Amino acid sequence: MDSRMPKPRHIVIIGGGVIGTTTAYYLTRHPTYNTAIHHITLLEASSIAAAASGKAGGLLGLWAYPTCLVPLSYRLHAELAAEHNGAERWGYRHLECGQLTASVRDKVARESPKAKRKRKSSLGIAKQQEEENEQTPKSDDSAQVEWQKLPKQDENARSLLHNSVLPEDLDWINGSLVREYAEMGLPGFTSTAQVHPYQFTTWMAALARQGGTEIRVNAYVTSIGLNKSNTSVDSITFLDRLTSETTTLSGVTDVILAAGPWTGKLWPKSKVSGLRAHSVVFAADVSPYAVFTNIRLPADWLPAHRVARGETRRRHRGNVDPEMYARPGGEVYACGEPDAAAALPETADLVLCDDAQCEDLVAYIASVSPVLGAAEVVAKQACYIPRHIRFGKESPPLVGRTSVDGLWVAAGHTCWGIQNGPATGKLMSEFVFDGEARSADVAELDPGRYKV
Repeated sequence: MDSRMPKPRHIVIIGGGVIGTTTAYYLTRHPTYNTAIHHITLLEASSIAAAASGKAGGLLGLWAYPTCLVPLSYRLHAELAAEHNGAERWGYRHLECGQLTASVRDKVARESPKAKRKRKSSLGIAKQQEEENEQTPKSDDSAQVEWQKLPKQDENARSLLHNSVLPEDLDWINGSLVREYAEMGLPGFTSTAQVHPYQFTTWMAALARQGGTEIRVNAYVTSIGLNKSNTSVDSITFLDRLTSETTTLSGVTDVILAAGPWTGKLWPKSKVSGLRAHSVVFAADVSPYAVFTNIRLPADWLPAHRVARGETRRRHRGNVDPEMYARPGGEVYACGEPDAAAALPETADLVLCDDAQCEDLVAYIASVSPVLGAAEVVAKQACYIPRHIRFGKESPPLVGRTSVDGLWVAAGHTCWGIQNGPATGKLMSEFVFDGEARSADVAELDPGRYKV
């Protein structure tokens, strides 16, 4: 066969999150892609965008990391939105971004009328519970912990913040509590945009399907089959979770591991794991800002839901740093700290959400935003952030070929999976069809550096 002729391929993508779906999309858009000789199968153990890709904030920033992916991906987001009406389909838009420091001084400032009523009602509930043999356990004072920040801003991003004044249209924040405000305000370096992550990921899946990708959900991959010499991939075996039938796909030429935090379970050498993080969604129509916070609460302040449980101390001491992103369609997304209290489950639909942590997040945000304090909470959720850990430290994501021929990894994107999904997908299409990355230099993300 002429070496210049495209060769038949059966490409299997494992994972139906933003990395897997954008990879499928760009594979079907590659100039070499030919439906007569190329077959693409995407296997997802639960449903499309069931994990972090459906529960993320959807923030896009030129100030994100790693810098080898960000500019390309930020541009591709804009191109995708222009080509496929992303403003309407998945909420693509630009927005302002800033960071505030606030100090909650007194109960009048830190509690909305709704929160006050809830606290007073909770005090009555707590008294009743105590009279009923204290069925709810009291908290251990020693369990109070410092707030752990999400790895959203690196040192470079923080250096791009410029001191400013609280914008007038950021009127859903109680300005009397704000001590400092800094904005991402350096043109050409700090542009910020957003998408609705669930909508974006599901649309990428739909567009990939239109291009010829076969998508199978509830398909739990149990093994990656190698040839007799263990030098290349040749099959994939998965369990249909609805029928309990096991299927083996033979003749597989390429496997792209894009399973987020589950990548490490399928290929332990990748060292990709997960860290749980909670988030909530408020029903509130507010001005378009992404707001990072640093909130100091009084020592005697206790969220109403913890009072109701008979607790005497809040979970966190000192400062808390929740993040809030206004979205089109009348909602505000907010996320809190990560935690390691629950191990990564087998599939995304088995992720446990700690209601108390979500309630903490709601209470902290209400302390500086009466508007959100009075708003309905329409979602409480948790997901696992995929992390690539080496020598006990977070390392850049893995994007590229492994030591096994035909096995590729695209995982470990931390908080920036939505931001960096398009670039990762486009680069993976180039790796598979061209043998190299052409749109960006991502040598620092090469799995070969770690002998994966």
